[in-house]
Amino acid sequence: MYENYKDLLITRTGKILTVALNAPERLNAINASMHEELSRIFYDIDADRDTEVVILTGSGRAFCAGGDIKDMQAWYEEPALFDAMAREARKIIFGMLECDKPVLCKMNGAAYGLGATLALFCDLIFADERAKIADPHVSVGLAAGDGGVIIWPQLIGFARAKEFLMTGDPITAVRAAEIGLINRAMPVAELEACVQEFAQRLANGASQSIRYTKRSINIALKQLAHSIMDASMAYESLSNRSLDHAEAIAAYVEKRRPLFNGT
Repeated sequence: MYENYKDLLITRTGKILTVALNAPERLNAINASMHEELSRIFYDIDADRDTEVVILTGSGRAFCAGGDIKDMQAWYEEPALFDAMAREARKIIFGMLECDKPVLCKMNGAAYGLGATLALFCDLIFADERAKIADPHVSVGLAAGDGGVIIWPQLIGFARAKEFLMTGDPITAVRAAEIGLINRAMPVAELEACVQEFAQRLANGASQSIRYTKRSINIALKQLAHSIMDASMAYESLSNRSLDHAEAIAAYVEKRRPLFNGT
């Protein structure tokens, strides 16, 4: 059932399915093709009777560097493309929330932008202690609309969430674990074994009870997502049309700091 996935590397060990963002040459930055695959993968996993636990990770030395700057340029020039992507973004978040199978994040490196959102919507997050996490939408002139405004406040409270979402500043995995943004940070040499051990423990557990527990916990998150997601993506769509966003794209291409003027 996973034959049509090209940007996600999907492997299986018994009841454990590993899904890796598979573009290591660009640090797994999410382009239009990968974004579309992410919008349907969790629905397919939910229907997969052979899978009890999912591990989400990245190929190479990063988990995910966020959105691909080349696609940002295209989305700015053709806002209709961004609006289509926004509909997929909604499916990604609700796909993760509706998937009854436990999803573990193996954060093997930096998780930025949508990469951070993907990681934080996982049920358990284990990270390489050298990794950094950030949602730098504002740094490229975009509102944080793809789910970050939902999940960050739930994990670390509104004050801290506003600090990181309104500045785009990164946080180390060690600090993230200390304040409850993720579950654990550890030396990279221990990460694989830790995640596999925990995944196997869940796979060997009372699967129906685990799924019902996840479903119950996620009721509140789904209510929040339904009340916030459409509005936050609409704001991100508006900011995609802004001159500040165009300036951020130009600054990236020209390898300089952007000069924002609030328009």
